[in-house]
This record gives sequence, C-alpha cells and structure tokens, in this order.
Amino acid sequence: MTASLIQHQPRREPGRSLGPAGRPQAPARSSASRSLRLVAQQEGLIQIHTAPFRGSFSGVFSQALRSAGLGSRVLITQFLKGGVDQGLEASLWLCGRLQWLRPAVAGCLSEPCATASPAGTVSPAGTVSPAGTVALGATVPAGAGPSGLVASPLPFVSDPDREAVEAVWAYSRDQLLGGQIDQLVLDELGLAVDLGYLCAAEVTATLERRPSHVDVILTGPAMPAALMAMADQVTQLRRGF
Repeated sequence: MTASLIQHQPRREPGRSLGPAGRPQAPARSSASRSLRLVAQQEGLIQIHTAPFRGSFSGVFSQALRSAGLGSRVLITQFLKGGVDQGLEASLWLCGRLQWLRPAVAGCLSEPCATASPAGTVSPAGTVSPAGTVALGATVPAGAGPSGLVASPLPFVSDPDREAVEAVWAYSRDQLLGGQIDQLVLDELGLAVDLGYLCAAEVTATLERRPSHVDVILTGPAMPAALMAMADQVTQLRRGF
C-alpha cells in the first residue's frame, strides 16, 4: 500500500480569517466600537447625620479629611462652634484641599439669637430690622401692619454673633453655587436655623440650586423637616458615648 500524508487544516469558521500560523483570528473591531464607552456620571448626594446630642460631627470630619486626601476639594463650615475667633480671614487648611471654617465669635453658640425672628414677623416686644429680624426690648410702632412692617425706617440692634454666622454661611453658599468644591459639610446647620441665626427659606433654596456633582453633608441635633425631605441618605445616631 502507498502511504499518503494527510495534512489536517484548521477548520475555518464563517466570517473569520486565518492568521499567519493558520489559527483563526478574531474579527477586527471597528475604531468606533473600540472607542465607544458609556461612563455613568457621578451625582452628588445630600446626606444628613443627626443625633439627639451635639456630637455627630466627628465621624463626618474623618470622612471629609479622607476625601481631601484623595484629591477632592472640601469645605467644612461649623456655624455654632466658636472660641477661637476664627472667621473668614483665619480659616484653617488641611491636606491642602480642605478648608475648615468657623465664625468669628468668642464662644460656642447655644442660645437663641437675640435678634432672631421669622422673616417679616415681629416678636411680642420688638421692631423689624432690615433683615427681617427683631431687636428685643424695642416697641412695635403704632400703625404697623399685621406683619409689623412699617414704611418708615426703624432702629434695630446689630447682633455681632448673627452677623458672624451669616458671613460664613454667605461664603459657603457662594462656594457651593459656584461649583468651587466637591464636598460641603455644614455642621449644625439645622440648629443654626432653629436658633434664628439663619433663614430657613434661604438655606432650602440654596441647597435646591446646588451643582449636581457636589456632595452636601448636614450634621447636628436639629434638622428642619424641609431639609429632611431633600435628603438622599439619613443617618441617625441614637446613643452618645
């Protein structure tokens, strides 16, 4: 018998070409399919950390410090913590990207603002200031309307503590709306509203207009219902140690 040499050729699949070694090659991808990639856009969240005691800030601070260390631009604003007479001109910087801001007040604020009142209203014994706040101890002038507002200018008492809190709020608001930061921590914001240092309506309107990429973290023992309704995540601490 005559032996015959049979060379086995690799099976060729339809639509696939053979390479130099006789092996099937994967179909070439077009440049359009290689470059097409869908990347989910990161969206910032409103997070609330609340507790029945004043002490929910420490855990959030470590989170913010970690974010700054990884390259995020972070602003921490503590509205009612004082004692260091800090203010805008003496804010601290950590990791080169975390700004820590407190109002220029002599001590921590825990009592209601002396000139506070809901905008456009009058306390039982007070007059309306241009900012819609009330100076206690003044008298409501005759002829004032139901809201206490009158056409003629009224004297009002300036409150340095309220002005210091409003100054750090104005700076924080501008940094947020201008998209200058990636993460904003507002410590005791709700309590500052409850004590009359900040206007609830303005705070809510500002957070509603925040850039979509910014994470906003609110901490403190008091949180208005309007802010709770806006939150994407709520963490409640029930016990202090």
